[in-house]
Amino acid sequence: MNTTIPSRTHHAFAARDSRQSNSPDWRPDLVSPPSPARDTAMDYLRAFVTLLVLAHHAVLAYLPFAPAPSGSFTAPPVMWPAFPIVDTHRWHGIETFVGFNDIFFMSLMFFLSGLFLWPSLARKGAGKFARDRALRLGLPFIGAAGLLAPLAYYPSYRVTGADPSLGGFWGAWRSLGSWPAGPAWFIWVLLAFGLGAVALTKLFPRWGETLGRGAAALGRRPALNFAALVAVSAAAYVPMGLAFDPTRWVSWGPFAFQVSRILLYATYFLAGAAVGAGGLECGLLAADGKLARRWPLWVAASAGAFILATLAFLVLIQILMRGQTSLAWRVINNFTFVLSCAGTSFALLALFARFGRARFRALDSLSRNAYGMYLFHYAIVSWVQMSLLNLAWPGAAKGSFVFAAAVLASWGLTAGLRRIPAVARVI
Repeated sequence: MNTTIPSRTHHAFAARDSRQSNSPDWRPDLVSPPSPARDTAMDYLRAFVTLLVLAHHAVLAYLPFAPAPSGSFTAPPVMWPAFPIVDTHRWHGIETFVGFNDIFFMSLMFFLSGLFLWPSLARKGAGKFARDRALRLGLPFIGAAGLLAPLAYYPSYRVTGADPSLGGFWGAWRSLGSWPAGPAWFIWVLLAFGLGAVALTKLFPRWGETLGRGAAALGRRPALNFAALVAVSAAAYVPMGLAFDPTRWVSWGPFAFQVSRILLYATYFLAGAAVGAGGLECGLLAADGKLARRWPLWVAASAGAFILATLAFLVLIQILMRGQTSLAWRVINNFTFVLSCAGTSFALLALFARFGRARFRALDSLSRNAYGMYLFHYAIVSWVQMSLLNLAWPGAAKGSFVFAAAVLASWGLTAGLRRIPAVARVI
């Protein structure tokens, strides 16, 4: 849904002093390697995926299969956490874009967040790293879940025709039995993954080096990296996809996650950590590596994998509509999902590794403000969607307008707030 990627230490991994890293007494919390330069290509990719998140949420109100608006804010089924506003004007064809995004973009966000995990953990030490994550992820999560999420969902309450007062909304909100946090779920899960990495470091101080050696062994052979990612992510996702409904979310207050995908996200996070620990400048994402040079092949592979995933999904839907079940097609559907996720992720990594090194002022600004845009955009989207409900615009025009408004408003708001030093330190 994390979206800038909330990883503030965007560094390429500087090589360790061999005497330190080979010493039996070496521990990451005792080493403070210099902070290397930012990786422009991955910064720009992070910003691009954030724009995809904004576009995804901007058009959900106009999906042809979006559920009809509910006449009640609290009566089940409660669909507004996923569809805050549903418009009667639909955008036919946009479901392909939404389905394409849904397959890969959250997994890729976790991968990008993991890229700089080990260098940051090794440089800062476990304690400082944990405090930094608490500040830069925990504090924004509190603000996003506690204030921005109710603000984003107030339009969902308003369109039901209930008492429009804040008191009426607050009473209905408290009666839900949960606290929907919207896209902020990504932030707390990322924080949990980061703190899990800290705990792992206490038990196995060299785990990052181990992952890095594994990534280095694959080196610049993207086909092997791809095969390894598909194999591990299939093991993480296919059984979960069979055991749990893809629409099922588990929540405790504002803490929610999609059950079937949580292990898939953890896999991508660790895959990013492995690639980052192995070194960005000389590994899979090297500017002169095979992945970057052969980007047309990976774009073609991404398109082919997405077509396979779409066909498998459509076949499964037809089987279910006939009242039948098929374990084989459910497995095929889950596996092609994993295949398409990895294929598109590699295609985008290849494109940005190849073309994302040139610097542009606008993209630099977008990258710096992407985290804040992720935090603020959801409320902007829902309010703009509500304001357009009574206009007789086509769904495509409304969706495009909402996207443009969300980008410009969240970008400007974040840039303005980041002029405050205390805010800039966090986002």
